Amino acid sequence: MNLAAKLTITALCASFATSAMATEWNASVWGKRRAFTEHIEKLAELVAEKSGGEFTINVSYGGLSKNTENLDGISIGAFEMAQFCAGYHADKNRAITVLELPFLGVNTLAEEVAVSNAVYAHPAVAEEMAQWNAKMLMTSPMPQYNLVGTGEPRDALAKFDGMRVRATGGIGKAFSAVGGVPTSVTSSEAYQAMQSGVVDTVAFAQHAHLSFGTINEADWWTANLNPGTVNCPVVVNIDAYEALSDEERKILDESVPEAIDYYLENYGKLLEQWESVLAEKGVQKVMIADGELAAFKEKAGAPLHKAWIEEMSAQGLPAQELYDLLNTTLDNSRK
Repeated sequence: MNLAAKLTITALCASFATSAMATEWNASVWGKRRAFTEHIEKLAELVAEKSGGEFTINVSYGGLSKNTENLDGISIGAFEMAQFCAGYHADKNRAITVLELPFLGVNTLAEEVAVSNAVYAHPAVAEEMAQWNAKMLMTSPMPQYNLVGTGEPRDALAKFDGMRVRATGGIGKAFSAVGGVPTSVTSSEAYQAMQSGVVDTVAFAQHAHLSFGTINEADWWTANLNPGTVNCPVVVNIDAYEALSDEERKILDESVPEAIDYYLENYGKLLEQWESVLAEKGVQKVMIADGELAAFKEKAGAPLHKAWIEEMSAQGLPAQELYDLLNTTLDNSRK
């Protein structure tokens, strides 16, 4: 065999060995790339960069699973990473629904990260997620939700009575407490539901009003209703995580804070542009009076918190402990 042939065989063997050693993950998200998914995109970028391309994460927007079935996909190992929102299947992730209670008083994305991280680290959360072969990796912090709607602005509590609203989780329960009629159509279906009149209003964070087009149907937007937000973790399949090499696991774990920092910076830019978006699309900015806000909070705040603690405690979860942890973390984050 001549030298050229030997070199070719050697190169091929090296190539096959490299391919065999490379780790490739799939991450299931939905919609399209937007502020809500930038930390996942950044994480994939960091992991590939730090591993020299030997550990890659392919981010799929709806190609692997429905958003409401991502946790199921993780449980059977259909993919290694996924994003989901607690309100999509509250019975499967009861412990973290404490983060979706209305009127918690979380004011900033940084505070949202702090309380989410604290709750995710609680043993009860890890135990419940393990039932789905899932491990919490990072949160997807979102600002307080607000409504967009058509027709006359819903600027008083009395006008929420009978209002058909796209809202999930604790936000949906908050509107129910004041006579609203929540529907849990997925985020991808919200625009069509609004356009066809299935709902009168849609509760989203700013990025979602943009990404899913609801802002294009809106006549008005509530600037200060702030009933709460949804909590949407990114999880990994436990088997896949444990199959990583020590170096790969270190790269993944250490890249999470960097990815979150990038997310916060990017989302901050979107919030700065929001006012100009409203002006450009001719959407009226509605400010709810302080008295109306206080009445909303009185009906949908503490009573729903108490009900959640009682219900989850009856199911064997350390509900009061989770609730207190959230509030203690929030207080400490402000110090």
